[in-house]
Amino acid sequence: MRKHLILTLSLVCLGAWSAGAAAPKTNPFKELLITVPAAELPAKAAQLVVEARTREREARTISVVKAAVDINPAAAPAIVSAIARRVPDMAAVAAGTAAAEQPKQASIIAKAAAAAAPSKAGNIVEAVCRAVPNEYRTIAVAVSEAVPNAGKDILNAVASARPDLKPAVIRTLAGYQGVVPVASTISQIQPLPSAVQPVPTTSTPFVMGVRGPAVGPPYIPLSNTPTNINPGTSGDVPTGGRNYAAP
Repeated sequence: MRKHLILTLSLVCLGAWSAGAAAPKTNPFKELLITVPAAELPAKAAQLVVEARTREREARTISVVKAAVDINPAAAPAIVSAIARRVPDMAAVAAGTAAAEQPKQASIIAKAAAAAAPSKAGNIVEAVCRAVPNEYRTIAVAVSEAVPNAGKDILNAVASARPDLKPAVIRTLAGYQGVVPVASTISQIQPLPSAVQPVPTTSTPFVMGVRGPAVGPPYIPLSNTPTNINPGTSGDVPTGGRNYAAP
């Protein structure tokens, strides 16, 4: 009886531990931010990032942005802007995190972050393009509108986030001196094809087992077994040869 009771209690404890281990971790900042009025949410999120220790700031930024954006998705650009303005070094982290949570707002989020921290424009573009790689054109153009003089940094950031665009970006930038017009330039940049097609040659390679086009009627096999012709029994040939034109 005692052994049965111990075994039952052990199984109950094991089940409780397994359930606790499988349960997803809650974001500690969500409970704090959910009580904040909507108008004060961006400022409160930024304050939480400011209060973090330097070595903990990146992890804190990610958690705070996820919690705040989950509470109010429409406020994602304002939340990122507030953090970028207070802590410019976390502008790219905040923008990339928010864009991953709200991909449809990626370009707006990037623009808001760049406007608040212009010196981090390139980092912001790279982070947001990594989060939403297919929107690299709209992201680049949006950030260039906020920071017009950062054209080269923006395009280089696109190339860092999208290596398939790097050769085209390098070729394009080589032709510019000074300010690069991002909107017109990014439209000319195309990614590398997924597979390189073979270059056709002028000569046709020989292929074993393939018969080329024949000239004349098709080949007809013999109906009987071929025999050797004996010159001694093949008949006499008249002088001057046979006259095949005679009737």
